[in-house]
Amino acid sequence: MNRLADATSPYLLQHADNPVDWWPWCEEAFAEARRRDVPVIISVGYAACHWCQ
Repeated sequence: MNRLADATSPYLLQHADNPVDWWPWCEEAFAEARRRDVPVIISVGYAACHWCQ
């Protein structure tokens, strides 16, 4: 599990078991990227179903 395991968003929870060290959108994520001098990769999406229309 990654840092998304405690998210309330259905979209984020779908990625909680990914083998990627995803972080929620927060200052700590950007501070860690600056500290490590690495880029921030952003995943944008949503969760929906045909019953939710």
